[in-house]
Amino acid sequence: MAAPTPVDLSAALVLTAPLPGDWLLILPPVTMILFGAVLMMLRNRIQWHGGIGVAGLALLVLETGLLLARVAAGGPLTMTMGRWLPPFGIAFTADVLGALMAFVASVAALAAGIFALVDIDSGARRYGFFPFLMLLMAGVTGAFLTGDIFNLYVWFEVLLISSFGLLVLGSEREQIDGGLKYAILNLVGTTLFLITVGYLYGVFGTLNMADIALKVRTIENAPLMTLSALFLMAFAMKAAAFPVNFWLPASYHTPRITVSAIFGGLLTKVGVYALLRVVVMLFPLQREELSTVIAVVAILTMVIAALGMLAQDDLRRMAGFAVILGIGNVLAGIATGTTAGISGAVLYALHSMLTMTALYLIIGRAALLSGGEWRLSGLGGLYAAAPGFAFLSLILFLAVSGLPPASGLWPKVSLVKAALDVGAWWLAGAILVSGFLSTIALARVFLLAYWRPAPERVPGKSTLGRRDQWRVNLPVAVLVLVSLGFGLLPEQPMSLTQSAASSLLEPSAYIRSVFPQKVTP
Repeated sequence: MAAPTPVDLSAALVLTAPLPGDWLLILPPVTMILFGAVLMMLRNRIQWHGGIGVAGLALLVLETGLLLARVAAGGPLTMTMGRWLPPFGIAFTADVLGALMAFVASVAALAAGIFALVDIDSGARRYGFFPFLMLLMAGVTGAFLTGDIFNLYVWFEVLLISSFGLLVLGSEREQIDGGLKYAILNLVGTTLFLITVGYLYGVFGTLNMADIALKVRTIENAPLMTLSALFLMAFAMKAAAFPVNFWLPASYHTPRITVSAIFGGLLTKVGVYALLRVVVMLFPLQREELSTVIAVVAILTMVIAALGMLAQDDLRRMAGFAVILGIGNVLAGIATGTTAGISGAVLYALHSMLTMTALYLIIGRAALLSGGEWRLSGLGGLYAAAPGFAFLSLILFLAVSGLPPASGLWPKVSLVKAALDVGAWWLAGAILVSGFLSTIALARVFLLAYWRPAPERVPGKSTLGRRDQWRVNLPVAVLVLVSLGFGLLPEQPMSLTQSAASSLLEPSAYIRSVFPQKVTP
C-alpha cells in the first residue's frame, strides 16, 4: 500500500497555539454571553441579578481596557475561529478604533448598570433586564471586534433582539407603541443590510473585511458605488441620520431611563462604527464620490435635531434629539474624508457615548428629585434641592453643547477645522449653528429646571436612602468627571483617535494582521 501523500495544512489552518494575550480579543462577547446565561439560570433569584450584572460589566471594562492597551502598543490583533485561516474562517480583528469604542462602550454600560440598581425594580428584573443587558453588550462588543462583515450583521441582530426585550420591559402601552416604531425601522435597516451583504459576497466572493479591502483595489467593472450607497443607507438608518431619524425620538423616551441611557449612548454608535469601518475603510473612492451627499445629510441631521431640542418639553425626547445631533456631527467628519475629519468623527462618537449616557441618567436623577416629572414645564428648584447635582448637570450641558471645559470642545474644533481645510465652510457653519442652537436648548433647561423655583407639588429633597443615593449619584459623577478629564487633558484621546483614523484611511496594518503573507511592511 502506498504511503499517504503528506498534506500541507499551513495554507489553510493555524498550526500554532494562540498567545495568552490573544484571547483578550474574544473575551468581551464571550464573557457577556456567559454572564447572560448565568443570570437566566438564576431567574428565580432576581435579588442576585444586580450584583452579578454589575460585576460582569466591571469585568468587561477590565477586558476591553487590557485589549485597548495591547492593540495601542502592538498594533491590530487577529484571531480566527476553528483554526481556519481567513478568508475561510471567521476572524475577530481589533485595531485601535474597535478596541477604543468597545472600551468606552463598556464604561458607559457599567455606569448605566449601577444606576439600574435603583431604577430597575423587581418587576423589570423578573422580565430579564440584566440578562438582556448582558446579551446587548455581547452584541455591541462583538460588532466592534469582528473582522467579518456577515458577523457584523449577526452581532447587529444579537443587540437588536436584546434591545427589543429591554424596550418593552413593563409592557406599558407607551412602551409597546415605541417598541413597534423602533422594531419596524430597525428591521427594515437590518434587512437592507443583509441584502447588501449578499450582494457584496456575490461580487467579491468573500466577507472578510481585510480580504475585501485587498480585492477592492484591483477589482474592475464591479458595482462598488451601488454597494457603498446601500451600506450607507442601511447604516444611516441604524445611526438615526436624516431622513430616517424619526424613529429615535419616537421610541427612546418610552422605556426605563436606564434603558434609554444605554440606547442613546451605545446603539446608534454601532451604526457609526459600521459606517466608518465599511464605507471609509472598504470603499474609500466611493466615499469620496458620495462626500457631498453625506455632507448634506449631516447638515440636515444636525439642524433638524437642534430645532427638535428647542421644541421639546419632555426632557427624554429632547435627549433623543441630542443623540441625533451627535450623529450629524460624526457624518460631517466622514464627509470630509481627511485624517483630521475622520479623527474628529471618532472623537465625537466617543464623547457622545459618555455624554449621551450621562444626559439620560441626569434626566432620570432629576425625575427622582421631582417626584417622577419628565416635563420641563413641570420642573424647578433642582439647584436648591441638590447643588452638587446641579453643578454636574452644568458641566454635562456644556459638554453636550461643545463648550469648554469638558469633552465636547475638542471634537467640535477638530470637525470645524477639517471642514474648513477642505473648503467646506458651509459644513463648518452648520456645525457651529447647530451647536449654538443646542446651547440655547440646554441653557433653557438649566434656567427653568434648576434656577426657577420648584412647583408646589415637587418634593425637593430626595426621598432615596443613602445607599440608593450613592447608586444614582456615582455613575453620573463618574461619567461627567471622565468627560471633564477628556476636555482638560485631550492629548491621549486625540492621539488614539488620530491613530484610528490613519488605520481606516490606510489599512495596511489591519490587513497585515489578517494576511501577514499578503501585505509587505
